[in-house]
This record gives sequence, C-alpha cells and structure tokens, in this order.
Amino acid sequence: MSKRLFNLRAVPDDEAGEIRELLDREGLAWYETPPSPWGISHGALWLSDAGQYPRAKALLDDYQRQRRDRARDAHAQAVQAGTAQTFARLLRERPVFVLATLGAILFILALTLALPWLLLG
Repeated sequence: MSKRLFNLRAVPDDEAGEIRELLDREGLAWYETPPSPWGISHGALWLSDAGQYPRAKALLDDYQRQRRDRARDAHAQAVQAGTAQTFARLLRERPVFVLATLGAILFILALTLALPWLLLG
C-alpha cells in the first residue's frame, strides 16, 4: 500500500526537484500526485511501498537537516557581509511599500478594535 512521504504545499521547485532526485538515487519507488485545479490539494510525493517509509523518512530528514544548515550558513554570510534583508534596509529601499503596508496593518487593527463599538452604538 502507498504512503504519503512529502506534501508539496509551499515547497520551492528546487527543493521538490532535489527530493525527487534523492528518491531516484536511493532506488525508492515513488510517484507524485498533481495539485488540484481548485487549490484544495497541493500535490504530494508518495512511496509505492509503505514498508520503505522508515528508510525514506530517515533520508528525507537528513536532506532537510542539510538544507536547513545551508540556508542558515547563507544567511549568516549575508549578515556578515551586510547584504541580509532587514527592516531598516527594506525601509530605505522601498519606503512607500513599507509605509503603505504599515498603514494597512494599522487600519485593519483600528477597524477590528472599533467595529464592535460602532455596531453596538
């Protein structure tokens, strides 16, 4: 019987491709279900043999640990080089976007807090 190994919701294409390659390289039988046209399901990678799940899960956990470490190292290097995205940098580069976003947040917050009083009064 099949077993779902990996949900593809919000997964970047490069990560999904690397996982497909990993499964092929390790000789695991798998298949992919496509996302639904209505956005209810985002697709998944499935193992054809549920008995291979412990091995596949261990490989997937190791892959994700390595990917996390690479991302953390890249971020640390960007911080050290001064190229990491920060709020101050975003404010300098795109002040209209930041101020419009903050204004929208404050408007929604004010509306959320004031609406019950307006409807009751």
